[in-house]
Amino acid sequence: MPFTRSVERISGSEAVAVIGLGRFGGALATELIASGTEVLGIDIDEDLVQSYDGILTYVVRADSTREEVLRQLSVHEFDRVVVGIGTDLEASILTTSALLKFKTPTVWAKAISGPHGEILEQLGVHHVIRPEYDMGKRVAHLVRGSMLDYVEFEDDFAMVKTHPPEEAQNRPLVATGIRAKHGITVVAVKRKGGIWDYTTPQTVLYSDDEIIVAGPKSKAERFSSLL
Repeated sequence: MPFTRSVERISGSEAVAVIGLGRFGGALATELIASGTEVLGIDIDEDLVQSYDGILTYVVRADSTREEVLRQLSVHEFDRVVVGIGTDLEASILTTSALLKFKTPTVWAKAISGPHGEILEQLGVHHVIRPEYDMGKRVAHLVRGSMLDYVEFEDDFAMVKTHPPEEAQNRPLVATGIRAKHGITVVAVKRKGGIWDYTTPQTVLYSDDEIIVAGPKSKAERFSSLL
């Protein structure tokens, strides 16, 4: 474990350990790096480890199912750990179990199926990620409506990117009665060729604007279908 001392220097609240550097874990790790977050990458596959050498802060070939190995790599000192292991369910479950014994890290774990997700939840994983399922739901909303983008949260709440319907155009938002009539809030607007900005009661929307609408899922979807 030649990286142990170096890893100790990056562990903590500003760093993330990503275990499993396949398509999901690798994309997540490189996005974290792009945003300025230090990343320890761990995978059992030597070729994957080599491919991320020089890209991630530190990358190590190791068996993450072994608690002593994770300790040697100071993973128990990290505040945030992502388990991106996909097809090897045994490795995913054993790795996650070892991490939860540490008590310290907040654990995100990828699930590739409903039963896999249920097991991870029963183990006590803080955040179970279902990328294929979540993306499928998101794309379904986009395909069947006039939404430009869609993000669903818990408790039946969603944010939708769309264009303003005719009734919301060419007058201040406060005069449209949109919130009272449709039960949603227009929270941001982007002019053609411009950048996103918060709306105010005096904001006037135009047909070629893009807007972000927030509210209960059914109401946000219904509002986006008014086009």
